[in-house]
Amino acid sequence: MNLPKLTFWQLWNMNFGFLGIQYSFGLQQTAISPIYVMLGADPDSLPLLNLAGPMTGLLIQPIIGALSDRTWSKRFGRRKPYFLVGAILCSLALFLFPFSSSLWMAAGLLWILDAGNNTAMEPYRAFVADVLPVKEQRRGFMIQSFFTGLGITLANVCIYLLQQNSWLSKKAFNGLPYWVFTAFFVGAFASISSIVWSMIKTKEIPPSDEELEELKSEKTTFLTPFLSIYNALSTMPKTLWKLAVIYFFQWYGLFCYWQYSSLSVAKNVFHTVDLQSKEYGLAVGFTGLLNGIYNIITFVFAIFLMRILAKNSPKNVHAICLILAAFGLFSFSFIENKALLIVCVVGLGIAWASIMGVPYLMVVKDIPPKQYGVYMGIINMMIVIPMIIQTLSFGPIYKLILNNNPNNAIIFSSVFLFIAAIGSFVLFKSKQEHS
Repeated sequence: MNLPKLTFWQLWNMNFGFLGIQYSFGLQQTAISPIYVMLGADPDSLPLLNLAGPMTGLLIQPIIGALSDRTWSKRFGRRKPYFLVGAILCSLALFLFPFSSSLWMAAGLLWILDAGNNTAMEPYRAFVADVLPVKEQRRGFMIQSFFTGLGITLANVCIYLLQQNSWLSKKAFNGLPYWVFTAFFVGAFASISSIVWSMIKTKEIPPSDEELEELKSEKTTFLTPFLSIYNALSTMPKTLWKLAVIYFFQWYGLFCYWQYSSLSVAKNVFHTVDLQSKEYGLAVGFTGLLNGIYNIITFVFAIFLMRILAKNSPKNVHAICLILAAFGLFSFSFIENKALLIVCVVGLGIAWASIMGVPYLMVVKDIPPKQYGVYMGIINMMIVIPMIIQTLSFGPIYKLILNNNPNNAIIFSSVFLFIAAIGSFVLFKSKQEHS
């Protein structure tokens, strides 16, 4: 099919829904673990309490991908129905989350929140591949990276600014400060409004008459999406298996950073291990600022990344970006100066821009167009399986091997990112096309 070349603003509107999805992800990245701690969680239980994200991703994204491949509605399209359902679930969970009166209520709402995010996010990857010619997909994925950085930045900067208000720092009935309520209410609005904007402003490409006949002739049962996933896995291109190896180390390491960065900042910068102290709250706020800064780097660097990829192999670009992040996080683990910590997360911001787009360019040419949805879901399985392994394994590692020291957890993260970089260099062919 000859797909039309979209203008910059058409690409912008198409990907704008990613802003709300990533704002929600930014709240999870910075605020969820501290909220768990405020509700009484022990630090070594944080990985298990964060199991919702990877588990819902593992269960939901491939199924949604397989279903959306087989969906077509003249009114709503192929991917859009899943955007909308996911955004509604996400907004409801974000609105209710600050009212959590117990640790397990918060954990339960996180499962709903992640279910909504995964339902909305999975079709977005396939959406880009659906509507853009192969040569234009680089622009589409990089604009998604831009909105990834912008959404997470806004969430983290919002948290930091709200914490500067003395009234919002007061605690509500459940022990959570009022800045949590405000930040999550903003997230609820951003999630639904940005998705609706993209749905209104972007048209999906209708299937050909032959494809419509094929969709109508296929009988869909409860087992259909699972059979689609099984068939896709059994015939999966070798490049995707190689990507799975890289993703194991990449995402295991990133999850370690997100869970223990605020504890590391509290220990090094604010010199406290008291998780109920005012200093720990300040550490959470400053960690949010650091996460916001590295995401500013992400959406700025994403613009230049499009040009870099035009002249360089995606696998080399991705490897170098991961190496920069690994060195930055290694330094992060022992630096006590706030300004120098900002320098440390620059590499992470550069890597995050690559992580959100470049791996898809490394494999998208090997994916059959009719299976974009299911394979994007499988790629997400490669993300969440390492996260699940991390949530089940890292608690004992943190306690027994890393001596309950968050700085050691950050070093562990940096080593895994470096291994992922080496994998990108070694496993993929050097003569990849740059498109």
